[in-house]
Amino acid sequence: MTQTPGAPTAQMIFGHPRGLATLFFTEMWERFTYYGMRAILVLFLVAAVTEGGFGIDDRTATAIYGLYTASVYLAALPGGWIADRLIGAQRAIIAGAVLIAAGNGVLALSATPTLFYFGLAVIVLGVGLLKPNVSTIVADLYPEGGARRDAGFSIFYVGINLGAFIGPFVVAWARLHYGNRAGFAAAGLFMALGLAQFLWTRHHLDGAGDAPHAPPGEDLRAQQRRGWRQLAIGAGIVALLYAAVAFGLIPVNAVGLAQSTSYLILAMAGGYFFYYLMFAGLDSADRKRGIVMLVLFIGSALFWSGYEQAGSSLNLFAERYTDRTLAALGFTIPTEWFQTLNPIYILILAPAFAALWVNLGRRQLDPSVPAKFAVGVMLVGVGFLIMVAASHLVAQGNKVSPNWLVMTYLLHTMGEMCLSPVGLSYFTKLTPKRFAGQMMGIWFLSISLGNLAAGLIAGEFDANNLAAMPGQYLHIVYFTVGLGAALLLLSRPVKKLMGNVQ
Repeated sequence: MTQTPGAPTAQMIFGHPRGLATLFFTEMWERFTYYGMRAILVLFLVAAVTEGGFGIDDRTATAIYGLYTASVYLAALPGGWIADRLIGAQRAIIAGAVLIAAGNGVLALSATPTLFYFGLAVIVLGVGLLKPNVSTIVADLYPEGGARRDAGFSIFYVGINLGAFIGPFVVAWARLHYGNRAGFAAAGLFMALGLAQFLWTRHHLDGAGDAPHAPPGEDLRAQQRRGWRQLAIGAGIVALLYAAVAFGLIPVNAVGLAQSTSYLILAMAGGYFFYYLMFAGLDSADRKRGIVMLVLFIGSALFWSGYEQAGSSLNLFAERYTDRTLAALGFTIPTEWFQTLNPIYILILAPAFAALWVNLGRRQLDPSVPAKFAVGVMLVGVGFLIMVAASHLVAQGNKVSPNWLVMTYLLHTMGEMCLSPVGLSYFTKLTPKRFAGQMMGIWFLSISLGNLAAGLIAGEFDANNLAAMPGQYLHIVYFTVGLGAALLLLSRPVKKLMGNVQ
């Protein structure tokens, strides 16, 4: 008898498929690796060569950070396609984990920036293969859908934040005790352990994600042959471009590449929305919902451009301008540990925010999705208002208390609680089924654009001109709070465009 993946006859733990534990720990170790490495990336790039770094200037380092984090989200699109059409989600996860571990190994061993950037590219490919497909299999474990699937995803998200919490702790310890490159080695080692765990326990997935899918009426083998040809052509073009850049045949600098990529993403998103609203054959209701998605796209990009300062400008602020010494304990807080605040806050605040929305909904006071987006963007701005005050003290020649960053990250996480959980959900709800996959790609484009903008914004802070820092943070406040307020004013008419979508 053929068993449906995730069917009730599968082995269960606390009412959930045993395979959920396999995916929980796989994603936990992947997020451990991602956030652990992310916490030291900019610090390593700007560190002097005598300290084991590359001695790169802040502007270039933060642009590299933005390109890397943006590329991770873009890579999820071909990663999902490769799993769906060619190798299945399980093999995609295995290949992704191998690439992530290998890429971090390259970072640890690289003697030149060129080899280091190659390592980053390998990690991007790995995350693109692994991350979207883990989530896909979680959904496959619950073919009946409903509240049980929602509960399964809630457990899964705990694993994400647990990994994001532990990663910076361990990677920081390795860096402090054994040098910068040991941090990258530690990240790769734990991804390898996550891969071993997946290989050892994947039989509990009961076939979920073990094979690619062909569209109705299409032969799977023919699809795979065509897909492999397309992939080989695409990979060949990318490899040639990378070689041309690596050998100096095409001159590229990180800041210029980040700016050009931002313009490209803007053009792609603008062109797609123009097509979607004007030529996609939508009825009036779907066209109005398309306008709502355009507003949400803008709100998402704005939010992430501020939020992702965490690994760039705020990380450098913690390193250089924060008094991290606990005199009573004789201990100095590692810079990377500030990156653990966000996952801690999420684990604490997520249940509270979920209860808040439920209680407001019972009273018919639940804010609309556009209003939640607006509040999320504004909370990021308010967080930077705290940094305005902190940077005034820095400009006077002082180091500041860690509490300034603690409060900033709290407000930013509260903003994330308003925006992130509902964003992708409503993109899928507002989109006709025939465009669902494309609009998921557009959502990832918004996050990618925000990450690129974050790197470029961070590059504007000049360590040699501290007097300008308060004004620069204040500009971020004006931008995010001002546009957030505009989104809030537009939220009521935008909500009407949503029609009966709740």
